[in-house]
Amino acid sequence: MTTDLLLRGARLGPDALSDILIRDGVVARVAPAGSVRERAEVVDLDGRIAMPGLWDGHVHFTQAAIQRSRFDLSGARSAADALAIVRRIVAGRAPRPDEVLVGYGFRDALWPDEPSQRALDEAGSGAALVLVSGDLHTGWISSAAAERLGRHPDATGLLKEGAWIGTLDSVEGLSEPSIADYRETAEQAASRGVVGIIEYEGADNLREWPERVAAGVDSLRVVASMWPHRLEAAIAAGHRTGQVLDEAGLVTVGPLKIVVDGSLNTRTALCWDPYPRAGGDGADPDAADAYGVESVDPGTLRALIERAVGAGIGLAIHAIGDRANTVVLDEFERARARGAIEHAQLLRDEDLPRFARLGVVASVQPEHALDDRDVADRIWAGRTDRAFAFGSLHAAGAELRLGSDAPVAPLDPWRAIAAAVARTGDDREPWHPEQRLPLDVAIAASTMGRDAIREGDPADIAVLDDDPRTASIERLRALPVAATLLAGRRTWWRL
Repeated sequence: MTTDLLLRGARLGPDALSDILIRDGVVARVAPAGSVRERAEVVDLDGRIAMPGLWDGHVHFTQAAIQRSRFDLSGARSAADALAIVRRIVAGRAPRPDEVLVGYGFRDALWPDEPSQRALDEAGSGAALVLVSGDLHTGWISSAAAERLGRHPDATGLLKEGAWIGTLDSVEGLSEPSIADYRETAEQAASRGVVGIIEYEGADNLREWPERVAAGVDSLRVVASMWPHRLEAAIAAGHRTGQVLDEAGLVTVGPLKIVVDGSLNTRTALCWDPYPRAGGDGADPDAADAYGVESVDPGTLRALIERAVGAGIGLAIHAIGDRANTVVLDEFERARARGAIEHAQLLRDEDLPRFARLGVVASVQPEHALDDRDVADRIWAGRTDRAFAFGSLHAAGAELRLGSDAPVAPLDPWRAIAAAVARTGDDREPWHPEQRLPLDVAIAASTMGRDAIREGDPADIAVLDDDPRTASIERLRALPVAATLLAGRRTWWRL
């Protein structure tokens, strides 16, 4: 028999305090403080803010969980820096002959020197090394790792996009996170007020997530996507978007994830204008992949969309470059389909109003605007007024959804909210401040559109020690969370 829970003295807004009665995992009553008399366990919030629980709209959860076992390359400002880190790691660990060492977080778009497989072999003393880029779209692998994984990179040792994604899947298989890793990652998210994620890992999410929940990874709701190579199996099993997959009711079938182009840092996002020459100024429109990479040809994209829509499966399409976004919006319009564009980092002005008109969600990651501002200024020079254009999308009426792309950015919605509101994360001036979002819009885009706690809603609630409306940007990024409830169950509690 469950016990009703009464959150007394909650601040739901600037007005008087309220009581929140939770029964059977649902908000049963919201009333002025002191007026609820039902028998219940009482927790006095003492005027703390209570708000709908937060969601991260774009996560690669296995990558986030496994990150703790990978050595950190985020501080490398050159290939030479990365090699120095590798030397320290190899000297300290003395890897076994059968071991593959994996590092994560390098960003080579602005490096002054070029990676070399031979240099990586020398720095690693012949060890099997796999270095994963911060955006997950590139790998730098040693000769020993290439042989073990059956890959054949060129002299740089780099693999990108399609050639790399399959390799990354193989690397994951060498060091699958434990249930404890998944549980700790989920609990860390709950400590930041998170109640749910949309999972875009390329794994068998519809099978694996119910198994994880049954094994105790139950701090989050999970909308579990599928990739194209798993679409037919999902359809054959009778799955449809929104279907509940587990007894606890935490995992639901999500959308089909389609990747149509690459990334900014890898210079593979599909654009209307060519990229500048590597190491120089100006553009070379005749160079191979000068405009980026088309990861899915138009015919295949159209067939996938039609198949998913016909089977009742939603769409989430990765498009970063402005040309990729135009192509995807065209296909949404042709199919009269709804769904989301994931990332939407560079947009033509004429495509901005199409999001609202077509009912396409702009699923964006504000921390990327801060991490990538220098790269964008270099390789999207003259176009950054329409890069990470959150303000313009909002002004055009688009529905926004904020996420992290974890582990590319931390799984922490408050960081995303602060980035969207401030457009800076250091002591520099805001980058294109005209693209800032109002705080209430950023928060709503982080709660799946829930703007208040209402009777009849699931009791997915975050309790805050500070009021985000009055917090400084620095405080907002690290906003202290006192408690998180998932269907009335405590997943984080510091009261």
